[in-house]
Amino acid sequence: MTQSYAPDFVPSALPFWVSLTLVPIAWTGAVFGGLTLALLPLYAWVAFSLLDQLLGLDPRNPDVATSTKALFWHRLITLVWPFVQFATTFSLLAYVTVTDHLSSLEKVCLFFGVGLMNGTIGLVYAHELIHRSSRFERFLGDLLLGMVLYGHYRSEHLLVHHQHVGTPHDPVTARFREHFWRFYPRVLYQGFVTSFLAEKALLARKGRPIWHVSNPFWRYVGLAVFCLGMAFAIGGISGLALFMTSAGFAIFQLELVNYIEHYGLTRRYLGQGQYEPQKPHHSWNSTHASSSALMINVTRHSDHHANPSRPYPLLQTPDETVAPHLPYGYAIMTTMALIPPLWMRRMNPRVKAWRRRFYPDITDWSDYDQRRAPSP
Repeated sequence: MTQSYAPDFVPSALPFWVSLTLVPIAWTGAVFGGLTLALLPLYAWVAFSLLDQLLGLDPRNPDVATSTKALFWHRLITLVWPFVQFATTFSLLAYVTVTDHLSSLEKVCLFFGVGLMNGTIGLVYAHELIHRSSRFERFLGDLLLGMVLYGHYRSEHLLVHHQHVGTPHDPVTARFREHFWRFYPRVLYQGFVTSFLAEKALLARKGRPIWHVSNPFWRYVGLAVFCLGMAFAIGGISGLALFMTSAGFAIFQLELVNYIEHYGLTRRYLGQGQYEPQKPHHSWNSTHASSSALMINVTRHSDHHANPSRPYPLLQTPDETVAPHLPYGYAIMTTMALIPPLWMRRMNPRVKAWRRRFYPDITDWSDYDQRRAPSP
């Protein structure tokens, strides 16, 4: 794939608003039940996978000097979605806990779909919002994270992942030959611990104790308790269980995406606890048009790490000579990650080729694979 430079190109905002189409599909499942409950996963996974194959790649790079005014409609969807998700999640909860046409299994299936929506869309939008400079936008990001009981992601992502990606200090960087079902429980535990320790260290540098009011974990817990309280007030124990089902599946979706974004990619160890600076080839990228629109360009991951504050419409996609690209869009790749033999067969040769290309002088990768600091 050749990178396409288009200095006057600004991507249309309309494709990024496609996320709103998931809401009526979720309600269709709630109203009619039965096979219609399969529409949401079929739409998010199968339909967008097919569209990726039909529409192909979009390697065009927009003008990074584009004014904020020109990005109004791009930014607006990220501001609208938190309110849409909040209203949809809790109104569905209110509806299904009083209706009698859905079985218990159908209700659980519906809220797996809600979790799919809140993870695939909501957490990607939260990721965008927590990188913004506006306090209001960062709060909206926290609200989205609170709705899936994963508030610490903000601290983990900003203080740990962006600092230590591609090193043993980053839980989110999936190790070479580490399949998803091993990665997932590890990252749930390590992500929480490392985020808490990072905030503790930050407070200590300011001379503040861990219980200081400025510790964002108070906010994370507060928003989670608020959302759990809302679920219980609406539907009692049943409402609480359904809400937690959606939250759990949303987290699952987020970590699936995290898994594929850096699988097997490591930074060179320089000695004395130091690693080389982050480079474009430390992230997997994708320019598949359909899933990139649905996930607001998080697929252009190398540039996001290089320029974390760059708005998503202006993210650049590197040429394959500079950074590795996934063979398919995110919808297919995350599904493939659920089947370890299939994932390993497809991706391990690519990681080995990546090593030969970018680090031809490193002949022994055993310490990197075991997450130990090798000799320089």
